[in-house]
Amino acid sequence: MARAGIITRVTATFPLHAILWDLDGVVVDSFNGHFHAWQRIFAELGEPFSLEDFTRTFGMNNRGILHTLLAREMEEQEFWALSERKERYFRDAIRGNCRLLPGVADWLRRFDRLGLKQAIASSAPQENIDALLDELGVRRWFAAVASGATLRGKPDPAVFLLAASLLRVEPGACLVIEDAVAGVEAAKRAGMRCLAVLTTNPPQKLARADGIVQDLAHFSEEALLALSASGG
Repeated sequence: MARAGIITRVTATFPLHAILWDLDGVVVDSFNGHFHAWQRIFAELGEPFSLEDFTRTFGMNNRGILHTLLAREMEEQEFWALSERKERYFRDAIRGNCRLLPGVADWLRRFDRLGLKQAIASSAPQENIDALLDELGVRRWFAAVASGATLRGKPDPAVFLLAASLLRVEPGACLVIEDAVAGVEAAKRAGMRCLAVLTTNPPQKLARADGIVQDLAHFSEEALLALSASGG
């Protein structure tokens, strides 16, 4: 590690060994694709679905979203049919219409140069993750991909713990990058440091994070050093 807040490469004594990226709202701007897909699903159910509903459940998996917003129990067969249809609508919407968020491409390269392992840890189904990574051309940066679609949803830490396990890194040596309230809480429950970006929520809702930036174009190696020293 070099002086003046510039990291040349992490060493065994550096507190962080891995970066766990949430996908939607952190790596890629997929907000509209998900919103319109859910609008179609709730319209088919004859139920209201507002932008406020979408924002407050953003980061949850499909089971969590439906459980939160529908005032009734749902059979497993109905849940899976709705979930698969929603994701099909989403994949149709993002084809040719998604882009990396500011600073992401630069930090994928910089984390790799520093020798930090990287993984995706997303509530999205595996098919969506695959579609987005291929559409964006960034799969090569990630040593592991963890989908939380069939796990307990955020704020449960299951998907982050799975990603750390796949990378063979202790939870306390991971930095999570998140945009959702549920995701920040999941990272903290996992015993990980968390950097929040203001893609989806205002800073006061993300106060549990160890650091907050407007987007990754505003993140710096000095800030990374500060986060590494902050503890989980």
